[in-house]
Amino acid sequence: MILGLDVSTSITGATVLDDNGEIVYCEAWDFRNKRKYPTLFQKAQQFQRELENLYMVKRFKIDEIFIEQSLQAFRPGFSSAKTILTLAKFNGIVSYICEKCYLKPPEFIGASTARKICGIKVEKGKKAKEVVLNFLLDKEDSFNIEYTKHGNPTPGSYDRADSYIIAKAGWINLNS
Repeated sequence: MILGLDVSTSITGATVLDDNGEIVYCEAWDFRNKRKYPTLFQKAQQFQRELENLYMVKRFKIDEIFIEQSLQAFRPGFSSAKTILTLAKFNGIVSYICEKCYLKPPEFIGASTARKICGIKVEKGKKAKEVVLNFLLDKEDSFNIEYTKHGNPTPGSYDRADSYIIAKAGWINLNS
């Protein structure tokens, strides 16, 4: 089985694919509650509990772990330098926890590389997260989302979609 992660300090998407590349688990782990998770370390502890749940409760035997590579450079108009550094720290902690839990280091895949491997083209001016979500809703019958009363995808939908793309790109690479 393959675990794909879209790591974020607010909501982390996690997808497990079976040996045939089919979804067996696709969830969003929500760390936004500042009372429950006031620091990066409490968020990391909850991440570890979620990861252990995959193994201990769900009984998923994870053979490979793929994590979306964190941003490598500052881009004006996007995330601030502070946000990029915080995300990189959390990504490092999460990567360590994955290696510690499953006794194998994760592999990293850039978001644009994963989209390309999965056959997703983002046209100029389009938002990649929306393109990915719509692609999955059109092409992947087992991928479903809920909507808010205003018709928007519920929080975590984009994170789940991105984690699926990371997992699927990893699966394609392993099986090509």
